Amino acid sequence: MRFATGGNARWAGFLCLLVTALGWGLNWPAMKVLLREWPPFFARGLAGVVAALLLAALALRRGESLAVPPRFLPRLCLLALTNVFFWMGLTTVMMQWVTVAEGALLVYTMPIWSMLLSWPLLGIRPTPRMTAALALGIAGTAVLLGGGIQLGSDKAWGVALGLSSAILFALGGILNRKPPPLPPLALVAWQIGLGCLPMLLIGLVFERQRIGPLSPLGWALQAYMTLVPMGLSYVTWFAALRLLPPATASMGTLMVPPVGFVAAGLALGEPLGWRVIAALLLVLSGVALALKPPAAPKADPG
Repeated sequence: MRFATGGNARWAGFLCLLVTALGWGLNWPAMKVLLREWPPFFARGLAGVVAALLLAALALRRGESLAVPPRFLPRLCLLALTNVFFWMGLTTVMMQWVTVAEGALLVYTMPIWSMLLSWPLLGIRPTPRMTAALALGIAGTAVLLGGGIQLGSDKAWGVALGLSSAILFALGGILNRKPPPLPPLALVAWQIGLGCLPMLLIGLVFERQRIGPLSPLGWALQAYMTLVPMGLSYVTWFAALRLLPPATASMGTLMVPPVGFVAAGLALGEPLGWRVIAALLLVLSGVALALKPPAAPKADPG
């Protein structure tokens, strides 16, 4: 897997973000239907472990080595925790205390944390353009999800878990700028496998009584979750992190809620209206602004 350079890298990064947003966004209604048949930790853990095995097989077929130098194991485990286990695990538990709309709004504060953490960790100061793009994206997400969250004492745990998942995922994106020196597919396979195996084990222990036979639709949705959001979209997400600044890549994930909301409206009959259209315009305007290349410096006439 070769990465483009210069201006081509920016466009390649945008395409990777688009694939990621579509894969993750379409997984929202798919997961909503699948959870009627299987519990969340088991379903997500199983999809991730199978996806990791498929990616590992593909890596071997491409001639990539799966060997991990021992000194890089701690960093690899940390990336798997932040990018996979905490992101998916904490958001799954979060949904016990908050609604889907509230949870999504909490989780997709992630670009804010990415921009803030990039300053002390990478020395990347937020530019006025990036700040404006972020404001557009957050405004679109707020419009989409109703404009805010009504907090109560019973939701404190849900809010804490949602914000924690957003902060840890943003941190994982920054840390993944300098990943262990592994081939790209092998690196993704290890992160997904190490992050999802604990979820699968948790599901087998605590959700065993809720695991039953799947319908044909359930199998189709489980296959989609395995191949696309847990497989292809994670490959394109990690590629985007290498091609784009972390704050810019994180801005691209703001496309996920509108994609999921529109997909839910079309597939599940959830209402669509002016709010969705306004949110799409705001979010996509913010993403376009964030991905716009900086103006070239003017030549000195003298």
